[in-house]
Amino acid sequence: MASTQMLKGILEGCLLAIIKEGEVYGYELAEKLGGYGFDSLSEGTIYPLLIRMQKEKLVITTLKKSTAGPSRKYYSLSEKGESELEVFIDRWNKLSSNVNKIVKNNGGM
Repeated sequence: MASTQMLKGILEGCLLAIIKEGEVYGYELAEKLGGYGFDSLSEGTIYPLLIRMQKEKLVITTLKKSTAGPSRKYYSLSEKGESELEVFIDRWNKLSSNVNKIVKNNGGM
């Protein structure tokens, strides 16, 4: 299984967690993901998720002037986004714990 397939289900939670660190714009999000080791993700993967998260009111957007070109859209977490992040973290902790047990029992760790 390709890592991109594995990442599909968890990328939104990762974005919520990074946005919780502070207001951020799209390109900056891609850079931060790269800093966490997800360097193969393009902005083309991230922006559709951000648009969906905005429609679901998980994030709040603000347009701000940029000294480097056109205005940038900054993302911050809404109250609903904070709740969704908590749910994601709980699910992730359970899932990763269960997967680690299986891998460990089969000599992988």
